[in-house]
Amino acid sequence: MIVPFTVPTVDISAYVGHGSPDERAAVASALDDACRRVGFVQIVGHGIDPAVADGLADALDGLFQLPLETKTQWKRPAHENRGYTAPKSESLALSAGVQSETRMKDFFEAFNVGSAVSDHPDAALLADHYAENTWPDVAGFRDGVDAWRAEAGRVARTLVRIFEDALGLAEGTISRLAGRPIEVLRMNNYALDPGIRVELDEDLVGMGEHTDFGIVTVLWADRVAGLQVLHGGQWHDVVRADGALLVNLGDLTTRLTNEQWLSTLHRVKPPIVDGTIRRRRSAAFFFDGDADAVVGPLPQFVDADHPALYAPVTVDEHVRAKLAGSRAGVLNPAAAREADRVLAAEV
Repeated sequence: MIVPFTVPTVDISAYVGHGSPDERAAVASALDDACRRVGFVQIVGHGIDPAVADGLADALDGLFQLPLETKTQWKRPAHENRGYTAPKSESLALSAGVQSETRMKDFFEAFNVGSAVSDHPDAALLADHYAENTWPDVAGFRDGVDAWRAEAGRVARTLVRIFEDALGLAEGTISRLAGRPIEVLRMNNYALDPGIRVELDEDLVGMGEHTDFGIVTVLWADRVAGLQVLHGGQWHDVVRADGALLVNLGDLTTRLTNEQWLSTLHRVKPPIVDGTIRRRRSAAFFFDGDADAVVGPLPQFVDADHPALYAPVTVDEHVRAKLAGSRAGVLNPAAAREADRVLAAEV
């Protein structure tokens, strides 16, 4: 009998509140199982008030409904990972080390804000990874966005604590890498006019296949088809459950665990339901670690039978190479293992 693909659901309320040691151990075990099998998880019990999600959705609507010529005034240099991105100007497959001459550029528009740090001792890191934000002149936008990213950041830090328990690591093993983390909230709008009937073209890509860069990603999205996850050599549709957040592992966690936990390849196909375009918005909170932290396989996951699969790299070097691919169109030569997974999916 073929078992249908599902993204596991894990209730983390024992870590959000005051769960007993046994309750927390059960959560950690369930998350470990989900991360080993799928790498994507539906997280419930996260404690975010639905009104905060509603405020985020309102902020996205207020921004993305503006004319393109208005939004493009908020573009920033690619290396800063801030501000507005126009439709068909990125190719995320390049971040995973895959050339994309035959692929259409990703058909989404986005707006990025992130953690701004004013006192980092390295000026280059400060300018690129901790740059000040651009805030559009849109009523309620900043308040709605800031409220959401504060809550998403709390959830990300809670998940890191659960990761440590799930992997049998001492408290602080992973969180020490994120004292002053690169945090980016990327808000996306799939730039196809809702209501139009279309034939689904295999070359029409909402967002190309890729893995996320950092430690963990916390995703809110409309409950509309589009997101697909690669599992068992096949692409599977995934829709956020009502009241849940979708969480997935990033490449840095893959490196730390020496691939015991894999960052899962995912993509977004155009949000077309029964031949009709639907509106689809999403907001991905990327929790990427300190720019100057060095990340490689932890000693606990390396032995004679499991040699280190990655050389140590700074978060800065890793993220910079990834961004050069997605935002600046430069193939990432350091993503050989991710590229192999992308290409294997196309066989």
